[in-house]
Amino acid sequence: MRRSRTSALTALCAVLALVSLMPAAVSQQRMVTVPAGTNLLVRMLDTIDSSKAQPGTRFTAVLETNLSVDGWRIAPAGNTVYGRLAEAKQAGRAAGSSNLQLELTDIVVDGTAYPIITSDFEVKGSSSGKRSAKRLLGGAGLGAIIGGIAGNAGMGAAIGAAAGAVGSVAQKGESIQVPSETLISFTLQQNAFLPAPY
Repeated sequence: MRRSRTSALTALCAVLALVSLMPAAVSQQRMVTVPAGTNLLVRMLDTIDSSKAQPGTRFTAVLETNLSVDGWRIAPAGNTVYGRLAEAKQAGRAAGSSNLQLELTDIVVDGTAYPIITSDFEVKGSSSGKRSAKRLLGGAGLGAIIGGIAGNAGMGAAIGAAAGAVGSVAQKGESIQVPSETLISFTLQQNAFLPAPY
């Protein structure tokens, strides 16, 4: 009887030891460093309007191109990314201009959101209806970014020419909008740490 109890106690200790090691094994998942300066080209899913949005408003977008490091695909095109409205200003009737400032905050990989820190995308309106500051890249500029990400400048230029017509920042009266389907390029300001591909 005593031997039976000892065996049961030994088995229980073994199971507990195994369970205690499981979180450590999970936490040791290999991570990859995505260096600062990496471009992230995203397509907006939400529409941001300076007349309605408030600072801190969250928005959703998707990667337009694969996020790769040293030839390894870390996150495929279509992966969800999240961002927030860092600044929103609506023009007054007498003076001033509308202003929107967006930044990415997270990228989803294998169902888990990982924090990222990116450059801001800023667009300003004016009373004349012209856009200024860091506005949406069109045609050739966008194509150059896509080409750099894809590793094929010629292909990027062709894609950029077509993409320039898909979604564009618009000024409507005193308001400005970044509509759904708009393509925006962000740049990582700090290294990001994401799960390595299997």
